[in-house]
Amino acid sequence: MPLITAPYVAPEEPEIPPPVDVPEIGYASITYIDPTGTRWPMTDLAADWYTLAQGVSGLGAASYTLTSDAHPRGGARLRHVQPQPRNIVWPLLVKGADHMEFTKNWRALARAFTRTITEQRPGRLEVARPDGSVRWIYVYYQDGWDGLGQIATGITWDSAVLTLWCEDPYWVDAVPQVVHREQGTGVDFLQPYPSVSSGQILGASTVHNAGDVVVWPEWRISGPASLITFTATRTRFVDGEAVVVTESFALDPSADDIGHGNLLAGEQVIVRTDPPQVRYEDGTNWFAALNWPAAVLWGLEPGDNEVVFQLDGSGSGSAVDLTFRPRYETA
Repeated sequence: MPLITAPYVAPEEPEIPPPVDVPEIGYASITYIDPTGTRWPMTDLAADWYTLAQGVSGLGAASYTLTSDAHPRGGARLRHVQPQPRNIVWPLLVKGADHMEFTKNWRALARAFTRTITEQRPGRLEVARPDGSVRWIYVYYQDGWDGLGQIATGITWDSAVLTLWCEDPYWVDAVPQVVHREQGTGVDFLQPYPSVSSGQILGASTVHNAGDVVVWPEWRISGPASLITFTATRTRFVDGEAVVVTESFALDPSADDIGHGNLLAGEQVIVRTDPPQVRYEDGTNWFAALNWPAAVLWGLEPGDNEVVFQLDGSGSGSAVDLTFRPRYETA
C-alpha cells in the first residue's frame, strides 16, 4: 500500500529583534512571552527595557541528581539519574522618558512576570538564533522584582534581578516535528498497466529525534481501525551489555469499558504520553481502551527510533499523525 505524507505548514513568524551577545549562549534574540501570549522583547537595546548581560546565568545544561549504590570492591555504581528544575537569573533594566512613563513600564513588566504565579500558568523564555532556529523554555517568576534601592533609581530608570523557575529543565524546539502515515488506495498490478506501490507502508518507520533527551509525543489516530498497536524497538545498555528492548501499547475501541466498537472512517482518537491521556474526538476519556497493565506509553529517544504503526481493520483514510517537539540541554 502506498505511503501518503502531509507537509508541515509553519505558522507566521513573529518579529524578532536583532541578535546580541548573551552570556552562556552567544548571539541570540531573547523574547519573553507572558501567559496571555503577549511578547516582551528582552534584547532590543532601543526599547524601554532590556536584559543586562552581566549576571545572566542558568541557560546552560541541566543539573542532575545522581543516586548510587556502594560497590563491595570500592567505589559505587550509578543507579538513577534525576534531572532537576532549572533556575534562570535574569537582570533587567527598565526606563522611561519621565517618571510616569518609567512607572508604567515597571508595573507592566512586573505584572507580565508575576502573573505566572497568580494565574499558575507559565510564561516562555524564547531564544532565536541568527539562522532562524528558535528554542524556548517554560518559566515561572520566583523572586527579584525589587529594584536597586539606590539614589537616583526609581525615577526614570531602575533594574531588577529576576529568578525564573523552570519545572522542566530542558529547552524545547519551537517547530513541532510531524510524522504522517496514511494508508492509500491500492492499485491493481496489471490495470491499466503494470505498476507497483511504494514499499514503505503504514507499518515500520524510522522516526528521528534530533534533540538531546527523550521526548513524549502525541498520537492522532484516524479510522477506520479495529485495533491500534504502536511498538518501539531500541537498544539499551545494562551493566555494559547491549540489550534489545521492545515496548508497546495497544488501543482497543471495543474494550469493555469503552464499548464504542471499531473506529469508523473519519473518527479520531488522541493519545498523549506526558501526561498520559487518551481522548476520543468529542473529549470522552478513553484511557480504559489501552491494554493495561502491559501498555507502555513510550517516548522517542535521541537519534533514530525504529517504530511500527499497526492498524488492524484499516482501510482507505486510516492514518497516524505523530507530533513531538525535540528537547535540548542548552539554549
